[in-house]
Amino acid sequence: MAQVKIAFIDPLSGAMAPIGEHGVKHFQYMIDKINAKGGVNGQKMELITFDNKLSPQETVIAAQKAIDAGARILTLGNGSGAAAAMIDFVNKHNDRNPGKEVVYLNYAAVDPAFTNDKCSYWHFRWDAHSDIKMQALTSYMKGKPGIKKVYLINQDYSFGHAVRKAANEMVKAKRPDVQIVGDELHPLAKITDFAPYVAKIKASGADSVITGNWGSDIALLLKAAADANLQVDWYTYYAGGAGGPTAIKQTGLKDRVFQITEGHANVNTPENHAWEQDFRKKSAGQGWWYPRVRNEMEMLAKAMNEAKSNNPKVFAEKLRGMKYKLIYGTEAYMRAEDHQFFQDMYISNLTPLAGDMKFDEENTGWGWRTAAKIPMGNTDVPTTCKMAKPS
Repeated sequence: MAQVKIAFIDPLSGAMAPIGEHGVKHFQYMIDKINAKGGVNGQKMELITFDNKLSPQETVIAAQKAIDAGARILTLGNGSGAAAAMIDFVNKHNDRNPGKEVVYLNYAAVDPAFTNDKCSYWHFRWDAHSDIKMQALTSYMKGKPGIKKVYLINQDYSFGHAVRKAANEMVKAKRPDVQIVGDELHPLAKITDFAPYVAKIKASGADSVITGNWGSDIALLLKAAADANLQVDWYTYYAGGAGGPTAIKQTGLKDRVFQITEGHANVNTPENHAWEQDFRKKSAGQGWWYPRVRNEMEMLAKAMNEAKSNNPKVFAEKLRGMKYKLIYGTEAYMRAEDHQFFQDMYISNLTPLAGDMKFDEENTGWGWRTAAKIPMGNTDVPTTCKMAKPS
């Protein structure tokens, strides 16, 4: 029986390998669940994986190899440079190969341009883009009068620049009394010791740090903060990634490291807890980092089955505007105009397990607890996308 091949293209070597490897576990878990229910249109799904080494050039090579291997569904998350290359590649491939179109499902690359001026009919994004996340974070920070001095530190590429720009604009707009005392960019996935950067943060007198760092760049930054006993509040996008929770506990920053996500292990619904428990059993105790992977894959299967077709040109129309019930009990949707997914967002902080918290991270005894829930209506930002539909 022919199989529907899903190509996972992400870093599987180098400093960011733990992020890619855990992503593979998420997608394989989802494919196993979908196949257990009969697959899509009577066909089973199969995951094929490619290491793009976090490189835009390697991403294009991997995408072509995936297509040559029979994949017409490509998924990539990490690195907006790689994601931009993927969007461009898919657009060109589909223009040149009518009848053999492929689709790019984006689970983590959050440069706002991808659903604004660089939007594409063939690209769908399930993660909230960086402006949406910063809107939520700064709205939360607005109500914290203790914040007086903020330090920005981000990775020096398109995503880091987008975070930096949004933080500068939104902090100034919502809290003109707050002073931005540092605005630092550093190379992506190249720094092994963040001690010099932490020394600058300490010297600045900052009480809070905003960072979009992910992967090894957030884990090593937090580790250096722990070593220097830097006592500040952290407002992050990805502190929950590999090594992050361990470093947070080492720093002793109880309740002081926040992240903005579309969900977390301790959102208190029976369905969420059952899901988390089952996944941890099958992944050597690692948590379910990416609620968006569940959303992406369940919506993909639904679109294919409703379209009665595994052809991207046919099922893409079903994804556009699709409504979807989240595991947390609320509804979300894929906006047709730009293919940006909208959902409630959660700001959580890492704290010792207590009360109804059931899951810790990295065997630290500390887990994520909701500090604020941002309703979907407050994240529904406008788009400048002018999407061209294929003929």
